[in-house]
Amino acid sequence: MPEALTQGSALPAEPLPEVNVQGNEPRFVSPTRRDRIGRIWAPVMIDGKGPFRLVLDTGANHSAVTAASARTLGAPNATAATVVTGLTGSAVVPTIAVSSMEVGDLLLGPTTLPVVADVFGGAQGVLGSEGFASKRIFADFAHDKLVIARSHDQRAGVGFSVVRLHELEGGLLIADARVGGIRCKAVIDTGSQESVGNPALRGALIRHPPKRPAHAEVMGVTLEVQTGDYLPAPNIEIGDLVVRGAHITFGDMYLFEHWKLMDKPVLLLGMDVLGHLDVLIIDYQMHEMQIRLAHDRLPTSD
Repeated sequence: MPEALTQGSALPAEPLPEVNVQGNEPRFVSPTRRDRIGRIWAPVMIDGKGPFRLVLDTGANHSAVTAASARTLGAPNATAATVVTGLTGSAVVPTIAVSSMEVGDLLLGPTTLPVVADVFGGAQGVLGSEGFASKRIFADFAHDKLVIARSHDQRAGVGFSVVRLHELEGGLLIADARVGGIRCKAVIDTGSQESVGNPALRGALIRHPPKRPAHAEVMGVTLEVQTGDYLPAPNIEIGDLVVRGAHITFGDMYLFEHWKLMDKPVLLLGMDVLGHLDVLIIDYQMHEMQIRLAHDRLPTSD
């Protein structure tokens, strides 16, 4: 079965809204700010070695490591292969066999890991959603804290908003959203740097396309590059979260077709938006996202 890894990197036409963050380089959770997109890193022990710094990717149904990480693990030359599907294409890559992967309350038994190109911004691979079915992910951007634990059906605390999630085959998380008043499905993808809209969403939003839209190149985990139009977005509403002044890269991306999400408006919501939250909780067992807003960091209109 193909592995879906949605790591993507778009080259924006202009900097992100101003964000003031102080302190040293975060170890686990990096907020989005003007000069970079935020990240969620999980310290994962693999076969008792590590921890390896893997990007937590809710849009990927399987974990993967870079070639350098495979060498650190002392894995023999990989021979078995698998098909990896990324945002911009698919590719056949080698795999390595590992006995265990462990982070927090997540413990995975023997598995195979695709060996992919180093496109993770300094991380050593990606932690996909396998094994998350009964787990709760707690990412605190304000305090550089990540906890992966068993879900105990914990309700949202004071100051949190709740967004119901639907889970598609392969663990893909979908929320109901509105973009400029247009109803759409929002894919919660912590592995993607940029928010990307499919052609159906663009068509519903823009009846008179700009004559000279800014272009962006989007590169996925397979290193294939697709182009899109980088455009200012109207208000993005997900539950009580309202994002103003964001941008969306619109394009006919390979992964939308792979997911069969071409016919209706869909927004892949990346870390350019999610990284502006104060706290992000994803409870797979409860099928909900609990968010606390950081009003001083959310994008705002000029």
